[in-house]
Amino acid sequence: MEDTQVARHVQLNDGTRMPLLGLGTWKCFQQTPIQGAVEAAIAAGYRHIDTAFSYKNEVEIGKALRSKMEQGIIRREDMFIVSKLWCTYFAPEDIPVCLNQSLQDLRLDYLDLYLIHFPVGLKKTGADLFPRKDGKILTSDTDYVDVWRGLEALQSSGKVRSIGVSNFSILQLERLLAHCKVPPAVNQVELHPYMVQKDLIEFCKSRNITLTAYSPFGSPGRPSELKRGEADPHKLLEDPVVAALAGKHRRSPAQVLLRYHVQQGIPVIPKSNKPHHILENTKIFDFSLSEEDMDALRGLDRGWKACAMEEIKSHPYYPFD
Repeated sequence: MEDTQVARHVQLNDGTRMPLLGLGTWKCFQQTPIQGAVEAAIAAGYRHIDTAFSYKNEVEIGKALRSKMEQGIIRREDMFIVSKLWCTYFAPEDIPVCLNQSLQDLRLDYLDLYLIHFPVGLKKTGADLFPRKDGKILTSDTDYVDVWRGLEALQSSGKVRSIGVSNFSILQLERLLAHCKVPPAVNQVELHPYMVQKDLIEFCKSRNITLTAYSPFGSPGRPSELKRGEADPHKLLEDPVVAALAGKHRRSPAQVLLRYHVQQGIPVIPKSNKPHHILENTKIFDFSLSEEDMDALRGLDRGWKACAMEEIKSHPYYPFD
């Protein structure tokens, strides 16, 4: 079933168009400078780059964007750049500080999308991303609804075009929708066939919130100390069902897993620092999975999560079951 007329964008609830395929940039570039990966992605046709204050790579991404603009390959308005407010910056006065640092590092005047990275606030002690005392992460009791008001103010200022959240549960989205002036445009969460999240997909569709899928391959590149034993999705690319579908469609397992998302209208942000994988990951708009194929992939669901932040699961705003 070939379909070359597949949409490559999704329209957000504020009217903005967001490319369905983006480059994720978390944690995968310890060995390879990210500037080269972002430049390779732009050359391969990516127009959506996902980063965050906490990834500590925005200076390099800014250099890549500037380089490609100076070469005349892209204009600023061609790109969709996403960053995220980190959890130590949840105080009202700190929210614009975090954004301004990201804008300065990225060398941009505005972001296309700004997300609350996680619903649980962390105490601000110096520059630590995960402040600790006696080995425990120091959380705060800041309400994410109050943080959201800070994002609404940033949107009014023109420094961010669209605003959204990341890692929010259905209950948290319902509470936010009940209190907000501007509804979140996006909820960026972990999604893949081992973590289908059918209820969340249906809820977000019913409220016109776009889901973005991170870790679409189960985050195989994580260091071993971050893997979660037997119930970890890092071997998803090797799953026999995924391999069989790849064979059937003469595609790679990665392409099948990416197609699974874009076919549902869910933007997806695979990470790679290898130019041939970055290019391969763009070739997902010229084939379709049948409903039977989609059901086979959904049938792999086992609730396996790569990113759990279990250290803070006793916090009332912890979003995962």
